[in-house]
Amino acid sequence: MLENLNPEHIEDLAGARQALKLLLNLVEELKQENHTLRAEVQQLRDELNRLKGEQGKPDIKPSKKAAANYSSEPERRQRQPRRQGRKRDKIRIDREATLAVDPQELPADAEFKGYETVVIQDLAIRTDNVRFHKEKYYSASARQTYLAPLPDGYTGQFGPTVRALVIAYYYAAGMTEPKIVELLQQLGIFISAGQVSNLLIQKTAPWAAEAAAVLEAGLASTGWQHIDDTATRVNGENQYCHILCNPFYTWYATRPHKDRLTVLAVLQNSAELTYWLNAQTGAWLETFAVPKWAQERIAAWPQEQALTHAALSQLLDQELAARLNAQQQARVLEAAALTAYHTQRDVPVIPVLVSDDARQFRYLTTAQGLCWIHEGRHYKKLTPFVPYHRALLDAFLTQFWDYYHQLQRYRAAPTPDQAAALRAEFERLFSTETGYAALDQRIAATKAKQERLLTVLQHPEIPLHNNPAELGARQRVRKRDISFGPRTAAGRIAWDTFMSLAETAKKLGVSFFDYVYDRVSEKNALPSLADMIRVQSAVG
Repeated sequence: MLENLNPEHIEDLAGARQALKLLLNLVEELKQENHTLRAEVQQLRDELNRLKGEQGKPDIKPSKKAAANYSSEPERRQRQPRRQGRKRDKIRIDREATLAVDPQELPADAEFKGYETVVIQDLAIRTDNVRFHKEKYYSASARQTYLAPLPDGYTGQFGPTVRALVIAYYYAAGMTEPKIVELLQQLGIFISAGQVSNLLIQKTAPWAAEAAAVLEAGLASTGWQHIDDTATRVNGENQYCHILCNPFYTWYATRPHKDRLTVLAVLQNSAELTYWLNAQTGAWLETFAVPKWAQERIAAWPQEQALTHAALSQLLDQELAARLNAQQQARVLEAAALTAYHTQRDVPVIPVLVSDDARQFRYLTTAQGLCWIHEGRHYKKLTPFVPYHRALLDAFLTQFWDYYHQLQRYRAAPTPDQAAALRAEFERLFSTETGYAALDQRIAATKAKQERLLTVLQHPEIPLHNNPAELGARQRVRKRDISFGPRTAAGRIAWDTFMSLAETAKKLGVSFFDYVYDRVSEKNALPSLADMIRVQSAVG
């Protein structure tokens, strides 16, 4: 940094300012290096202490006052109008009672003035154990026994209410299996941990079908989707839970990987991808910088037909593997998978994807909108030591969030002139040079994402942030923290299925318990969640 700095060459105030900026940036660099080295030394000390049988330095986090608003970006918060509404109007009345005044307490001139209404909420929690006496007949001529069937919804050892409660407690209320067992036993239900586990993960095929229908309806409900992923574990192995959502649904899919091929499989709710080769594949190969000679070979492979992973891998091994590295071969698979995704008609193709800047989300859709909140967090990670640099960072962040709010106002009333003005303002703002090297690098990195950060100018209907997907991921993280993770493939499917249905029901304003009870009792009075999505999205 100081190679070209010579005090003898400083002849004017401008040169002195430049020299001072270089020195201040050097201070920042050395301070950051010192901080990193101190942390590394402490880690080594802790490890030495552990090897000696002692304890490392305790990680005691500072206490902080809980806030009602959980946003990590206070600059972007705007006061929301308070929603007026009467809670009592939403309460379902199950019974009514008229209460009388003791006549002996009334004076002679007391005059009746009607009633004053009071609503008290309560639950009637009691067992409803039934001993069924099923008629039984035997026909000697037919050599067959005839037995009266149980009523709809009754199967096994537990009725529909218990079965619905177990599912709702675990997936919607976030209770653990031992606590569910404990609660039910205290309520008079004799149930074991194994029986609770069976109710949670067995016979999920009909539920999985409903969850698949939710995904299809959700993909078709808006012209854009949120996506995110979070780490999870299945039988102790690291995997990833992918979250797709919009205002009408949330859908979960746990897979071993989070690469682009996996995301494409998630978008199609497919266990195995289909591949397709045509002219569009060649365009993807060009985008991915696959060598020309390889593109020519691939153009001679079977075109305009579905290929399995095994078939395409065999072609790669036979003709390209010797000269293409593993990364280039992966790009070939991605190009063919992308072509297949945009060619198929089994599930709706997403026009616009709102996400963070993770590489696996690029190129999946015609347009991609980046999350401005994620971008703002990069600036929050800067920790300047020099007060002058802190002032520069604070001043720029103020401009950053002011521009964010301009984009929000544009979404409410978009016009071509305003779009052009916002684009010009982006160019100006993110061409700023402050002299604080780390901040200037961060500003340049934001400018490089201009096209995806300004997707909102062509698609004002999309949100500027990816918070809904992050909130969906947070639900999975909380579930993971409480219950660690499924231990079997059946458990993984159950987690994804019921969490998808529970979060979707919440967004649609449906009681998840009522929905589950409706299905397990075999009443089927409630429409499917997929149908509710179609109705609500049509209304807007």
